[in-house]
Amino acid sequence: MDATASGNQPDAPLLDEARADFITHHVAMNVASCSAARVPSVVRAHGCRVSADRRRVTVFVSVPRAARVIEDLRAGGGIAVVFTLPHTHETLQLKGARADVVPLAPGDDACIRAYVESFVKELVRVHHREALGRAVMSSADEESMGLVFEPNAAFVQTPGPKAGSRLERQP
Repeated sequence: MDATASGNQPDAPLLDEARADFITHHVAMNVASCSAARVPSVVRAHGCRVSADRRRVTVFVSVPRAARVIEDLRAGGGIAVVFTLPHTHETLQLKGARADVVPLAPGDDACIRAYVESFVKELVRVHHREALGRAVMSSADEESMGLVFEPNAAFVQTPGPKAGSRLERQP
């Protein structure tokens, strides 16, 4: 059976509209990479943009806090990003074979500010103080860069029986 007959569209994006919407607000975002020596690095992201065709994802990170991740990615390492909705623990992981480190594009500052506000509201929803959310997102006030990648794998990581299951490409 070929990929089309099984429902897996090899040229389709991994993200459908609902998942693209999910990863762009309210969620906690953590970006991981590793060095050539396989030493892992992790940094919190403070926003995300998905391309109109849903094939490319850009996550925004603080340059000083993400120095090691940026170094790993510039050396050609892969990227993994986890998106978790705090009030339900719904979690999606995206992986890419490589990522480009790019300056912010016009409109990215507004995207970051909107994300920070939505994330702070989500933390308040789960009974945390607004001040905690602002402290967690304080990196958004620092110099930022975008990490752009094309997801080549996606996984459900929500706790439960489907955790770790691979998502297929959407038509």
